[in-house]
Amino acid sequence: MKKLFLILTLLPIMLIAQTKRPMTVEDLWAMKRIDQLVLSPDGKTIAFSVSTYNLDANKGKTEIYLVNVDGSDMHPLNNSDKSESDPRFSPDGKKIAYIENDQVMDCNLDGSGSQQITDLYTGVTDFKWSNDGSKILLTSTVYADCKDQACNKNKDEEKRAEKYDARIITHLMFRHWNEWLNGKRSHLFLFDIAAKKYIDLNYLMHNDVPPLDLGSANDFNFSPGGKEIAYTMNPNSVVANSTNNDVFTVNMSDVKADSKIPAKKISVSLGNDNQPVYSPDGKYIAFASMLVPGHESDKQCLVLYDRASGKLKNLTEKFDRSVAEIVWSPDSKSIYFTANNEIYNSIYKIDIETGKVSLLLKEHSNADIAVSPDGKTIYFKQQRAELPYEIFAMNNDGSNVHQITFINKDLLSKLELNPVETFWSMGADGKKIESILVKPPFFDASKKYPMIFLIHGGPQDNWQDEFHYRWNLNLFASKGYVVVAPNPTGSTGYGQKFTNDISRNWGGRPYIDLMDACDYAIKHYKFIDPKNTFAAGASYGGYMIDWLEGHTARFNAMVSHDGVFNTISMWGTTEELWFPNWEFGGTPYTNRALYEKWNPERFIQNAKTPLLIVEGAHDYRVPEEQAFQLFTSLQTLGVESKLLYFNNEFHFVVKPQDSKLWWDTVFDWFQQHKK
Repeated sequence: MKKLFLILTLLPIMLIAQTKRPMTVEDLWAMKRIDQLVLSPDGKTIAFSVSTYNLDANKGKTEIYLVNVDGSDMHPLNNSDKSESDPRFSPDGKKIAYIENDQVMDCNLDGSGSQQITDLYTGVTDFKWSNDGSKILLTSTVYADCKDQACNKNKDEEKRAEKYDARIITHLMFRHWNEWLNGKRSHLFLFDIAAKKYIDLNYLMHNDVPPLDLGSANDFNFSPGGKEIAYTMNPNSVVANSTNNDVFTVNMSDVKADSKIPAKKISVSLGNDNQPVYSPDGKYIAFASMLVPGHESDKQCLVLYDRASGKLKNLTEKFDRSVAEIVWSPDSKSIYFTANNEIYNSIYKIDIETGKVSLLLKEHSNADIAVSPDGKTIYFKQQRAELPYEIFAMNNDGSNVHQITFINKDLLSKLELNPVETFWSMGADGKKIESILVKPPFFDASKKYPMIFLIHGGPQDNWQDEFHYRWNLNLFASKGYVVVAPNPTGSTGYGQKFTNDISRNWGGRPYIDLMDACDYAIKHYKFIDPKNTFAAGASYGGYMIDWLEGHTARFNAMVSHDGVFNTISMWGTTEELWFPNWEFGGTPYTNRALYEKWNPERFIQNAKTPLLIVEGAHDYRVPEEQAFQLFTSLQTLGVESKLLYFNNEFHFVVKPQDSKLWWDTVFDWFQQHKK
């Protein structure tokens, strides 16, 4: 009877388990992706953008949704065929503005009355309302010396009419990330809605606002009273060698059309300063600041600028985490911020008078903070390994965390996804490092499973408890693999010294940490099959795979995605020179010995492990010549190798069908080399 009772009790659970299945690439692209959320001025409604993709059509679409803060009445703002993104409530809360076809539109909260607000030939990339709703700050990519849109249009037409197909390049940086700059710059414009008048606040400046890189998602703002504007810009003439983003303010009384507008620099660090955010009472500007010039991954502090006295105060000098997103409380007495914290992106609160930092929410990956008008409730996005971003809320003390949206509920209910587990192992010099472990679907501890060992990029980055759409931990596990993802020396979230210790030491401490983590996992988890281990990494992770190729034969097969293979030629072909200059202590002609010391190309003659190489034609960060050199070397040496080359991808693989090919090729490569 007891046995029968146990069977009857477990039967519903068994039936539920049988209806679930492992995640597929098709499932990954079927997920609805929440991008950006904003809270209405009255604190009753959340607007957020959602991107969906059609794998067969190989394209995506973004639309805007509304939901009450209690989670009720979630619905699309418009049922439009066009992509609509970047929702912004008007200051009076009666309308929502958004970007459609590169222009600012707005409509009523029920989706009616849609109208076009801007008509810029060069289009709009981002925008902000003034508090009185009469003006908009917007960014657009223009020719720096053009007074008006007609000039921009004429210059474009002249270029299209040219009979030759060539570029004449006279300065760095001439291309960035995945695009050629073609002489244009992102400028900040002030738009008077009633007068239909645009003023270029950066006229004649050959600098970008927001900066090309190392900025934030919030790099320009109106002051509460509308009499001042703050923005982020790198003022250097050669930004390829500089991380010196600075914060500037512009007095509205100095704004005049067709003239160079004076701006006041309020940041003093020679490192990266960004994200200027005015306090609601208008007394302060908070911004993020790095102290060390040339180091893009220096600790990012929270700095307070007193607008009356002009004094600066570092609020997080003794807090050993890098501040990311900055959001003021409505009473201007505290600031909420996010920071990498071990394998999480946590939410903190700091009192601006006492400097006391409080950890409100540690777990999972959290972003896009919005605070209710009464200051009692915090809204944010949260993701974890088994959950794509959804909107959550909690009290301002971190209590009562609860989920508001369930936009992927139906699909997730069909999938067997596992949460992350973690373990700590001893690394270089007796320093412990943390690793994520994800078990395969329907895990059985009595069985043996092959292992995929993942190495993150950056290198100053980390593996997080997140639902990654390119390197998804559960998708790697879906084919019956145990996934181990370590955070070695150089990872963020473990204090600044741990992050700094990778610089000038790329193949040293991190290599020891990684191999120790690999050995620990195999020794301590008996369900890992030591005869079937595989490794993969991208960017710096790809570098480390290339380094492993010349230093160990412990893996059955490996994958190097957009990895650095030759440190010396990489310096001459990448676009952001400050990065190798910092990481290798100078240029190849001033510190060649260090470039050579950590150069995977020097050790490639030792290669034995089958290697899949992945490269995108438009990757200007780690250009294609790195992959070609590696593939040529392996082929010449007779080492089994394959090159997956994407004609229209860059450092990331972002197109649906290309992504499917990527996953299929990676899984096939591992399957071929199982013992």
